[in-house]
Amino acid sequence: MPIRISDPSDARVHDYVGLTDVALRRRSEPEQGLYIAESEKVIRRALAAGHQPRSFLMAERWLTDLEDLVTQAEADGTPVYVADHDVIEGFTGFHLHRGALASMERPELRPVADVVRGARRVLVIEDVVDHTNVGAVFRSAAALGMDAVLVTPRCADPLYRRAIRVSMGTVFQVPWTRIDPWPSGMDLLRDDGFRVAALALADDAVSLDVLAADPPDRLALVLGTEGDGLSRRTVEGADVVVTIPMAGGVDSLNVAAAGAVAAWALRRP
Repeated sequence: MPIRISDPSDARVHDYVGLTDVALRRRSEPEQGLYIAESEKVIRRALAAGHQPRSFLMAERWLTDLEDLVTQAEADGTPVYVADHDVIEGFTGFHLHRGALASMERPELRPVADVVRGARRVLVIEDVVDHTNVGAVFRSAAALGMDAVLVTPRCADPLYRRAIRVSMGTVFQVPWTRIDPWPSGMDLLRDDGFRVAALALADDAVSLDVLAADPPDRLALVLGTEGDGLSRRTVEGADVVVTIPMAGGVDSLNVAAAGAVAAWALRRP
């Protein structure tokens, strides 16, 4: 049976305390070995990817809509906590309106070689610190057939609650891991037969149209951080620098938009 929570300080729901973006910036979910999945669609995608739930939290009205999930959780011995909306808002910090939350066990990151094995199109996200942009890049990667995503050491966490939500759970569909060290990690990709393309403005950059006309069999496309773009070492170390042809006096796009355009143009045949 679902477990009713009436006290916001109940230790059993500690995983869910302070889930506002401001609070989470001060709290290290990776060190706790957990992440928070929010909404029915996201939770189902996480479970389909084989991720293990620690517990579920929902308002009572969702017990019917999520009956199969609740039944399976009870069979597996996973706690399902139920509380009134004001109680949930009291300890999470926001109004729960997306159905449910789940505290999930954070899976161990796989080695880069395992993630890119057999891949032909890989996105590398360098030092993108905005979780909304990271989530949007993952959503584009899933939609446009990217085989894997690699994130550099200083890139925002793809399993941060906001990144997961913006990605609509596609962060669970696209294989990903951190590539460390970087940018020397480009050599690992080259050793695996990838040509590394840096998406950046440079005097010697080639048009995306040119690269798309004769794309390499295995390609790693590197996207840079908001504002400053790719680091100088990354641009200098890439095999080719690519720029998106633009009109209207515009010279750049949001990193997620630029990544989507380039991913579509360079999608595997």
